[in-house]
Amino acid sequence: MDPEWGTRAPPPSPARSRTGASASPGRPNEEIIGNKTSVAMASSDVKPKSVSRAKKWSEEIENLYRFQQAGYRDEIEYKQVKQVSMVDRWPETGYVKKLQRRDNTFYYYNRQRECDDKEVHKVKIYAY
Repeated sequence: MDPEWGTRAPPPSPARSRTGASASPGRPNEEIIGNKTSVAMASSDVKPKSVSRAKKWSEEIENLYRFQQAGYRDEIEYKQVKQVSMVDRWPETGYVKKLQRRDNTFYYYNRQRECDDKEVHKVKIYAY
């Protein structure tokens, strides 16, 4: 209770983590597999049908980790929001090299793996 007014203060709004939550409500992280990519890219507002968490590291999980750390679901959402056709990648590994956040600052990533085993469970994988 607020001693000055004798009423309860409103509850604080939930904080969003940099790695797991998307920057806008209702727009969770996604994973597109195989030929579903072209269908999802054609639609401007794709809604996921289900979500799961990553259990084991892979190259795909590494890239999802990088997009989610920058505040996007995945590469498709990044391309839609930033209106770019290509994402900068390291030629040696194929991992994402540089991403522009929603506030127009940049995240720069190393050539090597950045998603430690203890961070893998935080990566969300969405199915469409």
